[in-house]
Amino acid sequence: MSKKTKAAIVIGSVVIIALLIVIIVLLLRGKEEEKKESLDKRSVAVTKDNVDEVVEQMHDEKYVPPGYYNSQMTTTWHFETGDAVSEDAYVANAAENNNDVYFDVVLEEDENQVIYKSPVIPRGGELDGIKLDTKLAAGTYPCVMIYSLVDGEQNTVSTLRVGFTIIVAK
Repeated sequence: MSKKTKAAIVIGSVVIIALLIVIIVLLLRGKEEEKKESLDKRSVAVTKDNVDEVVEQMHDEKYVPPGYYNSQMTTTWHFETGDAVSEDAYVANAAENNNDVYFDVVLEEDENQVIYKSPVIPRGGELDGIKLDTKLAAGTYPCVMIYSLVDGEQNTVSTLRVGFTIIVAK
């Protein structure tokens, strides 16, 4: 066996061991967070009269971990003209999310050109009847929506980028 082959085997083994360690740490951290989260859900007093209702409610709840965001939006927005209100542009902030959110829409080809800035959408809120801030000529535009998740003081906690399409008919 050549020195290069031995070196490749050693490097491959080190990489595999490192990956296993990372996976184990992430799994252990996830179990600790689940345990913490289950202890934090104490807003309902459970009695023998309401136990079935509480269990069903907890089972039905969607949980979104902090720092994650459940995106609800249409992925193609149609506009009759470049300055019209869209009939199908829709963005919602799911009630199970942990943060309020706002977003900017930019053209994929030039992310410095913001063509729409949303207001803050509270958890459980939605936005439709959207009119772009910048008039676009007829055509199809690949775009990027940049979500900003904000805390109670409107400070950005994290961002999320989602690709979608804008089509202007005339």
